[in-house]
Amino acid sequence: MSTKTKTKVKPLADRILVRRLEETETSRGGIIIPDTAKEKPQQGQVIAVGPGKLNDEGNRVAPEVSVGDKILMSKYAGTEVKIEGEDFIIMREDDVLGVIAK
Repeated sequence: MSTKTKTKVKPLADRILVRRLEETETSRGGIIIPDTAKEKPQQGQVIAVGPGKLNDEGNRVAPEVSVGDKILMSKYAGTEVKIEGEDFIIMREDDVLGVIAK
C-alpha cells in the first residue's frame, strides 16, 4: 500500500495509526535471518493522525507528526491491530522517539 492509503480508522486525540516498515531479511554478513528470530521493526510509517490532545486549559494541541512521516518507535509501543487483513499499530504520539528526515 502507498502512503495515500485510505483507512476506515480515524485515531482519536493524540493517537496515530502506524504501519511497521519491514527490515531486510539478510544481515550485513549475508546470513538470512528466519522470521522467528527477527525482532519487531522499530521504524514505521504514519498512516493516520488524530486531531491532537487537549491541554489543561482545554485547547487542542496539534500533533507534530503527519501522514506519510517515517518514525522511530520503541519495540513495544502501542497496541497491535489488524484492519482489513493488514497489521497496524495504534499508539500515542508521545511514544514516537523521532521522525526520520526525508
